[in-house]
Amino acid sequence: MADIKYYDVILKPIITEKSMNAMGEKKYTFLVHPDANKTQVKEAVEKMFEGTKVKSVNTMNLDGKTKRRGMTFGKTAQRKKAIVSLTEDSKDIEIFEGL
Repeated sequence: MADIKYYDVILKPIITEKSMNAMGEKKYTFLVHPDANKTQVKEAVEKMFEGTKVKSVNTMNLDGKTKRRGMTFGKTAQRKKAIVSLTEDSKDIEIFEGL
């Protein structure tokens, strides 16, 4: 397994209608490194965003979609998504404020 630092784990936040509704329950959705595990995601969130305490992390692997151009078939890149639940006394993540 690759040596992944905490600042390489979280690639970008996922902003969808479903993820925005989950923020009311203190659940935040991120696109993460495909080789990262739940422990690394928890460590990265707590180090990158001060005052946050992670209760649980749910991860899911997303396969690439099949795309076609003429007679040629190909696949897009695989992705990994993480849903991070924060504790009740935890501070909110600021990058989602004002959305």
